[in-house]
Amino acid sequence: MSLSFRQSDILNIARQDGRVMVDDLATQFGVTVQTIRRDLSELADLGKLDRVHGGAVIRSGVSNIGYEDRRALNDEAKARIASACALDIPDGASVFMNIGTSTEAVARQLVNHKNLMVVTNNMNVANILAENADCEIVVAGGVLRRSDGGLVGNLTVTTMRHFKFDYAVIGCSALDADGDLLDFDFQEVQVSQTILAQTRRTFLVADHSKFQRAAPARITSLAEIDTFYTDRPLSIRLSKRCQEWKTDLRVCQ
Repeated sequence: MSLSFRQSDILNIARQDGRVMVDDLATQFGVTVQTIRRDLSELADLGKLDRVHGGAVIRSGVSNIGYEDRRALNDEAKARIASACALDIPDGASVFMNIGTSTEAVARQLVNHKNLMVVTNNMNVANILAENADCEIVVAGGVLRRSDGGLVGNLTVTTMRHFKFDYAVIGCSALDADGDLLDFDFQEVQVSQTILAQTRRTFLVADHSKFQRAAPARITSLAEIDTFYTDRPLSIRLSKRCQEWKTDLRVCQ
Protein backbone atom coordinates (compact mmCIF):
# COMPACT_ATOMS: atom_id res chain seq x y z
CA MET A 1 0.00 0.00 0.00
CA SER A 2 1.43 3.40 -1.03
CA LEU A 3 1.05 6.48 1.15
CA SER A 4 -0.97 9.49 0.07
CA PHE A 5 0.74 12.88 0.04
CA ARG A 6 -1.13 13.80 3.23
CA GLN A 7 -0.10 10.59 4.97
CA SER A 8 3.53 11.19 3.99
CA ASP A 9 3.30 14.69 5.46
CA ILE A 10 1.70 13.33 8.64
CA LEU A 11 4.51 10.83 8.99
CA ASN A 12 7.13 13.55 8.52
CA ILE A 13 5.47 15.67 11.23
CA ALA A 14 5.40 12.67 13.58
CA ARG A 15 9.09 12.01 12.94
CA GLN A 16 9.91 15.61 13.74
CA ASP A 17 7.69 16.04 16.82
CA GLY A 18 7.40 12.43 18.02
CA ARG A 19 3.61 12.75 18.22
CA VAL A 20 0.66 14.02 16.18
CA MET A 21 -2.85 14.94 17.36
CA VAL A 22 -6.03 14.38 15.35
CA ASP A 23 -7.56 17.83 15.91
CA ASP A 24 -4.33 19.64 15.04
CA LEU A 25 -3.86 17.65 11.84
CA ALA A 26 -7.47 18.17 10.76
CA THR A 27 -7.02 21.93 11.11
CA GLN A 28 -3.63 21.92 9.40
CA PHE A 29 -4.79 19.93 6.38
CA GLY A 30 -8.35 21.31 6.21
CA VAL A 31 -10.03 17.89 6.41
CA THR A 32 -12.37 16.19 8.86
CA VAL A 33 -11.17 14.47 12.01
CA GLN A 34 -12.64 11.23 10.58
CA THR A 35 -10.30 11.53 7.59
CA ILE A 36 -7.29 12.04 9.87
CA ARG A 37 -8.30 9.10 12.08
CA ARG A 38 -8.47 6.92 8.95
CA ASP A 39 -5.03 8.15 7.88
CA LEU A 40 -3.56 7.36 11.29
CA SER A 41 -5.17 3.92 11.36
CA GLU A 42 -3.72 3.10 7.95
CA LEU A 43 -0.28 4.32 9.03
CA ALA A 44 -0.57 2.20 12.18
CA ASP A 45 -1.53 -0.86 10.11
CA LEU A 46 1.60 -0.29 8.04
CA GLY A 47 3.71 -0.25 11.20
CA LYS A 48 4.67 3.42 10.86
CA LEU A 49 2.84 4.83 13.89
CA ASP A 50 1.24 3.69 17.15
CA ARG A 51 -2.26 4.99 17.79
CA VAL A 52 -2.76 6.67 21.15
CA HIS A 53 -5.66 8.60 22.67
CA GLY A 54 -6.32 11.61 20.48
CA GLY A 55 -3.57 10.93 17.96
CA ALA A 56 -0.50 8.81 17.29
CA VAL A 57 3.18 8.53 18.16
CA ILE A 58 6.14 7.52 16.07
CA ARG A 59 7.00 3.84 16.38
CA SER A 60 10.38 3.01 17.91
CA GLY A 61 12.37 -0.20 18.13
CA VAL A 62 14.54 0.88 21.05
CA SER A 63 12.22 2.67 23.49
CA ASN A 64 8.64 2.12 24.54
CA ILE A 65 5.86 4.68 24.17
CA GLY A 66 4.67 6.43 27.32
CA TYR A 67 2.68 4.55 29.92
CA GLU A 68 -0.50 6.68 29.71
CA ASP A 69 -0.45 6.38 25.93
CA ARG A 70 -0.01 2.60 26.20
CA ARG A 71 -2.92 2.40 28.63
CA ALA A 72 -5.26 4.05 26.09
CA LEU A 73 -3.92 2.06 23.12
CA ASN A 74 -6.45 -0.57 21.90
CA ASP A 75 -8.25 -0.48 25.25
CA GLU A 76 -11.36 -2.26 23.95
CA ALA A 77 -9.27 -5.11 22.54
CA LYS A 78 -7.35 -5.38 25.80
CA ALA A 79 -10.62 -5.65 27.70
CA ARG A 80 -11.78 -8.56 25.51
CA ILE A 81 -8.42 -10.29 25.85
CA ALA A 82 -8.42 -9.77 29.62
CA SER A 83 -11.93 -11.14 30.03
CA ALA A 84 -11.07 -14.34 28.15
CA CYS A 85 -7.86 -14.81 30.12
CA ALA A 86 -9.54 -14.24 33.49
CA LEU A 87 -12.18 -16.87 32.67
CA ASP A 88 -9.40 -19.46 32.45
CA ILE A 89 -8.06 -18.62 35.93
CA PRO A 90 -10.07 -20.52 38.54
CA ASP A 91 -10.83 -19.44 42.07
CA GLY A 92 -8.22 -20.60 44.57
CA ALA A 93 -5.29 -20.20 42.16
CA SER A 94 -1.87 -18.66 42.68
CA VAL A 95 -1.04 -16.21 39.91
CA PHE A 96 1.93 -14.09 38.91
CA MET A 97 1.30 -10.92 36.88
CA ASN A 98 4.08 -8.84 35.36
CA ILE A 99 4.38 -5.22 34.22
CA GLY A 100 2.10 -3.97 31.46
CA THR A 101 -1.24 -2.41 30.64
CA SER A 102 -2.57 -5.74 29.29
CA THR A 103 -1.86 -7.54 32.57
CA GLU A 104 -3.49 -4.65 34.41
CA ALA A 105 -6.60 -5.22 32.28
CA VAL A 106 -6.59 -8.87 33.42
CA ALA A 107 -6.29 -7.72 37.04
CA ARG A 108 -9.50 -5.70 36.62
CA GLN A 109 -11.25 -8.88 35.49
CA LEU A 110 -10.08 -10.72 38.61
CA VAL A 111 -11.60 -8.40 41.19
CA ASN A 112 -14.49 -10.82 41.83
CA HIS A 113 -12.45 -14.03 41.91
CA LYS A 114 -12.32 -15.88 45.22
CA ASN A 115 -9.39 -17.09 47.29
CA LEU A 116 -6.69 -15.87 44.92
CA MET A 117 -3.04 -15.32 45.68
CA VAL A 118 -1.43 -12.85 43.30
CA VAL A 119 2.29 -12.08 43.25
CA THR A 120 3.30 -9.13 41.12
CA ASN A 121 6.08 -6.68 40.37
CA ASN A 122 3.45 -4.23 39.09
CA MET A 123 2.25 -1.66 41.64
CA ASN A 124 -0.76 -0.88 39.44
CA VAL A 125 -1.88 -4.53 39.52
CA ALA A 126 -1.55 -4.54 43.31
CA ASN A 127 -3.67 -1.39 43.61
CA ILE A 128 -6.35 -2.75 41.27
CA LEU A 129 -6.63 -6.05 43.15
CA ALA A 130 -6.68 -4.29 46.53
CA GLU A 131 -10.43 -3.96 45.85
CA ASN A 132 -10.75 -7.76 46.07
CA ALA A 133 -10.89 -8.70 49.75
CA ASP A 134 -10.63 -12.37 48.75
CA CYS A 135 -7.24 -11.87 47.08
CA GLU A 136 -3.93 -12.13 48.93
CA ILE A 137 -1.44 -9.79 47.25
CA VAL A 138 2.33 -10.17 47.42
CA VAL A 139 4.34 -7.29 45.94
CA ALA A 140 7.84 -8.26 44.91
CA GLY A 141 10.64 -6.01 46.13
CA GLY A 142 12.92 -4.24 43.72
CA VAL A 143 13.77 -0.90 42.17
CA LEU A 144 10.69 1.18 41.38
CA ARG A 145 10.36 2.20 37.74
CA ARG A 146 8.39 5.41 38.15
CA SER A 147 7.29 5.56 34.53
CA ASP A 148 4.86 2.66 34.94
CA GLY A 149 4.90 1.47 38.57
CA GLY A 150 7.02 -1.59 37.81
CA LEU A 151 9.52 -3.18 40.18
CA VAL A 152 12.67 -4.61 38.62
CA GLY A 153 16.16 -5.76 39.49
CA ASN A 154 17.92 -8.54 41.36
CA LEU A 155 15.71 -8.29 44.45
CA THR A 156 12.62 -8.85 42.29
CA VAL A 157 14.18 -11.92 40.68
CA THR A 158 15.24 -13.31 44.05
CA THR A 159 11.70 -12.90 45.41
CA MET A 160 10.18 -14.76 42.47
CA ARG A 161 12.42 -17.75 43.01
CA HIS A 162 10.68 -18.42 46.34
CA PHE A 163 7.38 -19.23 44.59
CA LYS A 164 5.83 -21.85 42.33
CA PHE A 165 2.78 -20.43 40.59
CA ASP A 166 -0.27 -22.15 39.12
CA TYR A 167 -0.47 -19.48 36.42
CA ALA A 168 1.66 -16.64 35.11
CA VAL A 169 0.00 -13.85 33.14
CA ILE A 170 2.59 -11.91 31.18
CA GLY A 171 2.66 -9.26 28.49
CA CYS A 172 5.33 -8.20 26.03
CA SER A 173 6.25 -5.09 24.08
CA ALA A 174 6.58 -6.83 20.73
CA LEU A 175 6.06 -10.17 19.01
CA ASP A 176 8.17 -10.83 15.92
CA ALA A 177 7.48 -12.99 12.87
CA ASP A 178 9.41 -15.93 14.38
CA GLY A 179 7.19 -15.96 17.46
CA ASP A 180 9.72 -14.40 19.84
CA LEU A 181 8.41 -12.23 22.68
CA LEU A 182 10.42 -9.01 23.02
CA ASP A 183 10.75 -6.16 25.51
CA PHE A 184 12.63 -2.90 25.96
CA ASP A 185 13.88 -3.30 29.55
CA PHE A 186 16.55 -5.95 30.13
CA GLN A 187 15.80 -6.02 33.86
CA GLU A 188 12.12 -6.71 33.22
CA VAL A 189 13.09 -9.47 30.77
CA GLN A 190 15.11 -11.13 33.53
CA VAL A 191 12.07 -11.05 35.81
CA SER A 192 9.82 -12.54 33.12
CA GLN A 193 12.30 -15.30 32.34
CA THR A 194 12.48 -16.20 36.03
CA ILE A 195 8.69 -16.43 36.16
CA LEU A 196 8.58 -18.78 33.21
CA ALA A 197 10.73 -21.20 35.19
CA GLN A 198 8.49 -20.90 38.26
CA THR A 199 5.01 -21.47 36.83
CA ARG A 200 2.93 -24.47 35.81
CA ARG A 201 1.04 -22.65 33.03
CA THR A 202 1.89 -19.42 31.19
CA PHE A 203 -0.69 -17.09 29.64
CA LEU A 204 0.42 -14.35 27.23
CA VAL A 205 -1.88 -11.35 26.75
CA ALA A 206 -0.97 -9.08 23.81
CA ASP A 207 -3.06 -7.20 21.26
CA HIS A 208 -2.29 -6.94 17.56
CA SER A 209 -0.30 -3.69 17.91
CA LYS A 210 2.57 -5.83 19.21
CA PHE A 211 2.77 -7.79 15.93
CA GLN A 212 4.42 -4.97 13.98
CA ARG A 213 6.59 -3.52 16.73
CA ALA A 214 10.25 -4.18 17.45
CA ALA A 215 12.13 -4.28 20.74
CA PRO A 216 15.75 -5.24 21.49
CA ALA A 217 15.50 -7.81 24.31
CA ARG A 218 14.17 -11.37 23.88
CA ILE A 219 12.01 -12.84 26.64
CA THR A 220 11.14 -16.24 25.21
CA SER A 221 9.35 -17.94 22.31
CA LEU A 222 5.65 -18.63 21.85
CA ALA A 223 6.78 -22.26 22.00
CA GLU A 224 7.07 -21.79 25.78
CA ILE A 225 3.61 -20.23 26.16
CA ASP A 226 0.60 -22.41 27.00
CA THR A 227 -2.12 -20.00 25.87
CA PHE A 228 -1.83 -16.80 23.84
CA TYR A 229 -4.77 -14.37 24.05
CA THR A 230 -4.91 -11.73 21.32
CA ASP A 231 -7.43 -9.84 19.22
CA ARG A 232 -6.42 -10.63 15.63
CA PRO A 233 -5.25 -13.79 13.85
CA LEU A 234 -1.53 -14.40 13.47
CA SER A 235 0.13 -14.97 10.12
CA ILE A 236 -0.55 -18.37 8.57
CA ARG A 237 3.09 -19.34 9.12
CA LEU A 238 3.10 -18.39 12.80
CA SER A 239 -0.31 -19.98 13.40
CA LYS A 240 1.03 -23.28 12.05
CA ARG A 241 4.07 -23.00 14.30
CA CYS A 242 1.81 -22.45 17.31
CA GLN A 243 0.04 -25.70 16.41
CA GLU A 244 3.39 -27.47 16.24
CA TRP A 245 4.42 -25.98 19.60
CA LYS A 246 0.99 -26.85 21.11
CA THR A 247 0.51 -23.21 22.01
CA ASP A 248 -3.23 -22.58 22.31
CA LEU A 249 -4.15 -19.46 20.31
CA ARG A 250 -7.27 -17.56 21.42
CA VAL A 251 -8.43 -14.76 19.15
CA CYS A 252 -10.79 -12.54 21.16
CA GLN A 253 -12.91 -10.56 18.73
